[in-house]
Amino acid sequence: MTITPRITALLALPPLLWAGNAVVGRLLADSVPPLLLNAMRWWASLLILLPLGWRAIATRERRAEIVARWRPLAWLGLLGVGSYNALQYLALQTSTPINVTLIASSTPLWMLLVGALVYGERPRALQGVGALLSLLGVLLVLLGGDLSTVASLRFVPGDLWILLAALAWAFYSWQLARPHPLLAGSARPAWTWAEFILLQALFGLVFASAAAGVEAVAMPHALRFTPLLAAALVFLAVGPSVLAYRAWGLGVAAAGPATAGFFSNLTPLFAAVLSAALLGEPPRLFHGVAFALIVAGIWVSSRRPA
Repeated sequence: MTITPRITALLALPPLLWAGNAVVGRLLADSVPPLLLNAMRWWASLLILLPLGWRAIATRERRAEIVARWRPLAWLGLLGVGSYNALQYLALQTSTPINVTLIASSTPLWMLLVGALVYGERPRALQGVGALLSLLGVLLVLLGGDLSTVASLRFVPGDLWILLAALAWAFYSWQLARPHPLLAGSARPAWTWAEFILLQALFGLVFASAAAGVEAVAMPHALRFTPLLAAALVFLAVGPSVLAYRAWGLGVAAAGPATAGFFSNLTPLFAAVLSAALLGEPPRLFHGVAFALIVAGIWVSSRRPA
């Protein structure tokens, strides 16, 4: 199919917003606890989603649909809202947006692993080769570009948090690809995209708010509500949480998941540009090599035998 300017814009906007999410998380690392930031982001997003998806909870019959499906919805909320972004903000306390987005872009590798171990999806030979290439790219980031130090590898805590986040997102993606019987086919209620995200946010906020409460007790932090924080919350609520989801859905529907997958790898590039401009953290040569390895791994994995 032809990639029109409209499709290009739809598929390029989400990576830009996701890169902005990482940079904003880094900017706020010293002023807002990460788990509280995640909860505040999704509470703010809820205010935007409610006018768009309120019909999902408007009547007794529709609420009964949700109650009957609370377990799979709770899993989606925990993995997508309560875990992934919280772990990403934790990662940004000690790691850079470039590292975080590069490691996160290896998610297809972890999806392959989850598929093999949990869903019995035997990987093809090309997928194994692609996984090794992506893994090498991740290892290059973790080693700071010096493969000779592999024997004395010492992880930055943030790199471990984002690895865990990528694993959580892999499980989340498989929950969407292989949905619970109550969320599959004709058994799934006719929720719009906004209604479905709203329900995930409602369930996810239970976990996100509980985690923020534990964080407040274990590591008290005085929060000052500044104009920067207010602007950041507006961006996080509108951009990465709602607009990116909608644009990505439209773009994938128009271009297909294979083409869209390559656009998602723009996130580290956008993160590198934004980090250099806003944080004074320019990318280094090994970041480019790692990016090439990860993209090559995903490209090889997506190839099918003739």
